[in-house]
Amino acid sequence: MSNQFSRKDFLKTAGSLIAGSSLAVGFPSILIPKKNEKIGVALVGLGRYAGGQLAPGLQQTEHCELRGIVTGTPSKIPQWQQRYDIPDGNVYNYENMHEVANNDDIDVIYVVTPPGLHAKHSIIGLEAGKHVWCEKPMAMDERECQAMIDAANKNKVQLTVGYRMQHEPNMRTIMKYGREETYGAITGIKTGAGYSGGHSEGDWRADAELGGGALYDMGVYPINGARHAMGKEPIRVRGRQWSERKKMYSEVDEFTEFEMEFPDGILADGETSFGKSTNYLDVEASEGWYRLRPMQTYSGVQGETSDGTKLSPNPNDQQARQMDNDALAIKENKAPIVPGADGLQDIRIVKAIMESSQKDGKWIEL
Repeated sequence: MSNQFSRKDFLKTAGSLIAGSSLAVGFPSILIPKKNEKIGVALVGLGRYAGGQLAPGLQQTEHCELRGIVTGTPSKIPQWQQRYDIPDGNVYNYENMHEVANNDDIDVIYVVTPPGLHAKHSIIGLEAGKHVWCEKPMAMDERECQAMIDAANKNKVQLTVGYRMQHEPNMRTIMKYGREETYGAITGIKTGAGYSGGHSEGDWRADAELGGGALYDMGVYPINGARHAMGKEPIRVRGRQWSERKKMYSEVDEFTEFEMEFPDGILADGETSFGKSTNYLDVEASEGWYRLRPMQTYSGVQGETSDGTKLSPNPNDQQARQMDNDALAIKENKAPIVPGADGLQDIRIVKAIMESSQKDGKWIEL
């Protein structure tokens, strides 16, 4: 399979915020709100992340605000309406969410349903002429990701993936170090993200059809982190997956370990799990090292370098920062920081790791 997301594409997109450059996306003027107007957002799926992070984050944002909800659980509606002053006309279910096409209050739908439903719900929003912010992982496979990208292009609207870490200042510094070779050329990366505990019966994270498993849920963090720390794309990957609590994780992986090989033979070792708490991005370079520990928690992302530089934690505003940046991209008619192509590349790697595991850890070319 050819690597369709080239280094040129990578540098255009991954460096857009840091370098101050962006790509015009050519929306019809009717889809671009005035610069003094806030972007109206509807949350699709009212689970823990939407309720605990995104909705509160939208109370901190400068350029967007919560105006609508889409849910399949009617009992949640009164509380959300009362807390966030959402009118009846901006409340939808999954059967009528296509009617958002007729609602000028809503500019964006933010898809926060399980990954197995991301493509379906995103395409409904895109076909309705709304910009779509889709939570990670983007979708189940490359075909679904490409269908989402095609729908965005067809309807001349934005599609972005909710990788908050690409908006986080310390992660952006790590990306800058790699791009500018501040500590010399990168010689290796070790990274991981996971948590211990478990999931109750019925949780989508243990359901293969809904996109469960450690690799889909948490593994995209070290995959995406390593790619953007390198500023290059891997050329091949290998991995292994297993479960220790086989009753709880009979359909999906509880643990995944993987290697990504980049040009010049540089290796990134990654791990993810539902049975071990881990959270780091360590980069070795020819003239030093730098790292983030933790690398992707909701607050407290911090790091250090071999010369004593400290990357101190930033305010607990990751979701607000992400959504404001994405709203500005719409208002200014510029490319988003995390376009659909970036999410597709991670899913391409995820599927290759899964294939490798099924083939006893064989290297899979990208």
